[in-house]
Amino acid sequence: MPTQLPPHLRDVQDEMKGHAKAFGLDFFETIFEVITFDEMNMVASYGGFPSRYPHWKFGMEYERLAKSYEYGLSRIYEMVINNDPCYAYLLESNQDVSQKMVMAHVYAHCDFFKNNFTFSHTNRKMMDEMANHGTRVRKYMDKFGVEVVELFIDRVLSIDNLIDIHSPFIVRKKPRSEEEEQKRPAVRELPTDKEYMRNFINPKEYMDAQRAKIEKDFKKAKRFPEHPERDVMAFLMEHAPLERWQRDLIDMLREEAYYFAPQRMTKIMNEGWATYWHAKMMTEKACKPEEIIDFADQHSGVVAVNGNQLNPYKIGLELYRNIEERWDKGRFGKEYDDCDDLAERRRWDKSLGLGRQKIFEVRKYYNDVTFIDEFLTLDFVREAKLFSFGYNKKRARFEISSREFKEVKDKMLQQLTNFGQPVIAVLDANHENRGELLLRHTHDAVDLDPEYTRATLSAIQHIWNRPVHVLTKTEGKGVMYGFDGKDHSERSAEYA
Repeated sequence: MPTQLPPHLRDVQDEMKGHAKAFGLDFFETIFEVITFDEMNMVASYGGFPSRYPHWKFGMEYERLAKSYEYGLSRIYEMVINNDPCYAYLLESNQDVSQKMVMAHVYAHCDFFKNNFTFSHTNRKMMDEMANHGTRVRKYMDKFGVEVVELFIDRVLSIDNLIDIHSPFIVRKKPRSEEEEQKRPAVRELPTDKEYMRNFINPKEYMDAQRAKIEKDFKKAKRFPEHPERDVMAFLMEHAPLERWQRDLIDMLREEAYYFAPQRMTKIMNEGWATYWHAKMMTEKACKPEEIIDFADQHSGVVAVNGNQLNPYKIGLELYRNIEERWDKGRFGKEYDDCDDLAERRRWDKSLGLGRQKIFEVRKYYNDVTFIDEFLTLDFVREAKLFSFGYNKKRARFEISSREFKEVKDKMLQQLTNFGQPVIAVLDANHENRGELLLRHTHDAVDLDPEYTRATLSAIQHIWNRPVHVLTKTEGKGVMYGFDGKDHSERSAEYA
């Protein structure tokens, strides 16, 4: 079980907390606990939380992490939870220099959680909420059976990426105006000049039935939903023919999906920010002379580049350092951008000293997409030797496809936009007037994977309980995939 920090680690925490505050970091109260490797793997398998709902996927993740550590493929040094207060876990077997580095890293993460705009709508008491979710799921399992509940969770988890990650910041549905409401037909009562006879002549059951009929006819006359809805989970929760416990499960898993979304939206920025500050605190303040080599060994492992994989710690760290240097030397703005003399650009130094202020501003107002879009420059790509790669069908292997700046940047932005996953929206919940669900894939030059498409349609169909279709493009031609509960279909369709 997690244990409180021993006295010497409490002293280390006080030291690192002081350094973090001195550098201007602003974070929630942070509680550190010491755990073993097995406990770290258990917490990691639960997504960083000590308690979650019961599900087989957590057991599989634990086995994967345990095997990975056993074979020396990976090792988790720390884990921190976006909460108020923040909770962080330390490995009991770490050397003190590692604990210092991890604490510095954690305090920077906590600063990012508190101040970056994408986290402003997250539940800051999510540890308690996760435990509540676990209690509710166990109650449903006791009542309806483990297999029934777990199967439904499987189906919901297969679509937990079909949310609108920007909806916390954008009002998608505008309230109906009085004029629009007046267009809606009203229920006509049978007339009477005797007030006491009004309820007798127009009984409540009759009036409710008339209202339901009018509402149904009104919706049928218009497309429903009126506009495409990207939050497919919310649409199913509100409109699918579900039992109360099923709606509650979708609501729980949707809440968790929105909680984790900002972390996925800022992976490069968040890890880069934490790496930047642990490097600065350790090299300028916390490292003793005899600890430098051990720290350098640990830090080099964090920023190491593994083959053709993009390391968010490395790219984020280097971009923050690049931004700080550019704003310190004034290498921004029209005058610098218009300078065509490469030698002059290399010598450019206005000694503005605005770098630290700028990176704190970036930390607050950007996510990974806007971060890369604005600050990944031609000079940075050349210095970092970045490239894009793709699969060569002729040689049956992945190869470098381009070192051109625009292609490298476009490829990176494509991978970051909507987490590199397809954008799907509900287009029509009464497709061809049969109560079937029609989804639309926003095609961005990448075709849907047919196998994943069929699996996802199957999951949605079991929730919607009617045939489900998705409109997309394959090899430049419109196509509609469908599933009616028994058979999958695929046919040509107009994609507009």
